[in-house]
Amino acid sequence: MSQVAALPTRRDEDFRYADLAALTPLWPVAAEQVRVPGGEAQTMTLILAGGEAVARELVVTLGAGASFDLRVLNANGAYGRVALRAELGEGANFTLGAAQLAAGEQVLEIVTQVVHAAPDAVSRQIVRSVAGGQASVNYLGKVLVAKGASGTDGEQSVRAMLLDRTATANARPELEIHADDVKCAHGCAVGELDANGLFYMAARGIPPETAKRLMLQAFVAEAFAGAAEEEALLEQALAALEAML
Repeated sequence: MSQVAALPTRRDEDFRYADLAALTPLWPVAAEQVRVPGGEAQTMTLILAGGEAVARELVVTLGAGASFDLRVLNANGAYGRVALRAELGEGANFTLGAAQLAAGEQVLEIVTQVVHAAPDAVSRQIVRSVAGGQASVNYLGKVLVAKGASGTDGEQSVRAMLLDRTATANARPELEIHADDVKCAHGCAVGELDANGLFYMAARGIPPETAKRLMLQAFVAEAFAGAAEEEALLEQALAALEAML
């Protein structure tokens, strides 16, 4: 007789900031398997933009020389969670570009673990989040470089923009390295719209609300640059931003 996995608690690191009340009726979350054979390339787009709480879990396996480009727009009306575990074979290439747009009392989160299991793989994670009202946007991400995975090139770029002082952004980019001759980096910043930039645009006759929209559009667009569905993703992201402002 199979046992149902116990509901996580806040002592579980990957659920530290989760909305456990919203997650309870969704639990357990079935893992979606994505396998990219050696030498092949695949893309995938996830859009969470409905009114009901949603939790997705992806398990991605990349063969030698495979590539996978994943883009995520998390603008769910209730609770939205995307959890990802990716394992990269030799010379594989993984890209994650994600935007989270939260307002009201929304809780949105992305949790990732990218494992460089073999040499010469490349991973890029770009996460851009915007939160207003009393919303919370979360990113917990780990890059693990296994023993012997020399030549690894892993990077995390995580930035969040708070529209109100009552909004919250939680970020934890993490590196765990067990190999030599690797290139890994992560950057994380949480802030507000650049006052100097807004002043510069106002001095050139651009109304404050228009300037604010333009800056947020450019900020979010970084997550979708080069995506196969870049235009469609930006269109939906801009619609979500309009609803927030």
